[in-house]
Amino acid sequence: MGRRGLDWKTLGALAVAGAWAGRRVTRPRYELRDKVVLLTGGSRGLGLELARVFARRGARLALVARDEEELARARDELRAGAAEVESFVCDVRFQDQVQRSVREVVDRFGRVDVLVNNAGIIQVGPEETMRVSDYQEAMDTHFFGPLYLVQAVLPGMRQRREGRIVNISSVGGKVPTPHLLPYVASKFALVGWSEGLHAELRQDGIIVTTVCPGLMRTGNPGHVVVKGDHRAEYAWFKVLDSLPYFSMSAGTAARAIVRGCELGKPELILTGRARTGARLQGLAPGLLSELLAVGARLLPRARSPRDQEAWSGAESQSPLTRSFVTRLTQRAETENNERPTPAP
Repeated sequence: MGRRGLDWKTLGALAVAGAWAGRRVTRPRYELRDKVVLLTGGSRGLGLELARVFARRGARLALVARDEEELARARDELRAGAAEVESFVCDVRFQDQVQRSVREVVDRFGRVDVLVNNAGIIQVGPEETMRVSDYQEAMDTHFFGPLYLVQAVLPGMRQRREGRIVNISSVGGKVPTPHLLPYVASKFALVGWSEGLHAELRQDGIIVTTVCPGLMRTGNPGHVVVKGDHRAEYAWFKVLDSLPYFSMSAGTAARAIVRGCELGKPELILTGRARTGARLQGLAPGLLSELLAVGARLLPRARSPRDQEAWSGAESQSPLTRSFVTRLTQRAETENNERPTPAP
């Protein structure tokens, strides 16, 4: 009884201390005008929407992505709106390319004030179709890419004792979602590292924001990697991505993310359903695992050797994924510089 009472008193004291600390760390809004923002995955999808919002705040933009043609389209659109923007071709999976690109950004703009790690990939399919290489690619993109970039920009931020780092993870980094295991594993790694990074860098005047969105209508399903029963796998993914109740628009997400950066929020979980899932995972992980196991039974299984092949989302289309049910995603594809989905 005494030990239990002590535990509750300790918990109460911690809660009070946490509330006090939360009030103490309230900071004035970070002024983005004239700040240099390095944004990975900035040529399309959520990255392009983020670039649009940062541009409206008067930031100077360095867009980083792999595809030169997509980067050029994004850069030209933003410049047409009077934004100061340059583009840099870089694959964040490779440290030498990251170091070269950061040097080029600093040569052009003089510094990096805000780093947004947004580049990402998604592999959809059952566990038995995933190979070690799938996990390696996800980790290289979602964990090591951000790590390389942070290590490249940190010396300048520490010298100025100021900076913002925004790591775009996912609710998949909080909730172990079936049929997305390489994505989930890499996003869990990103969340843990990002949260620890915030704790360490706060004393240097640098704030790290970990962002965990739920499903978003970015327009990117045509780019996902699909394994298993390709058309069935792609159908559940794209339909859920398109439904207003289950997903949010990339524009809404981008505005919330930039606002979180300005306010210096350590964590940002977007959509009520994502917050509910994250809380349930924290409070009752066993229960959530059993609920997810039930949901996994409803997902398609791999049944033939062909199911081991990797198809793009564009190659996995079906009448359902081209129908009115997915019209919001199709609209986002056009709006956010996602290349038109070709017929299989």
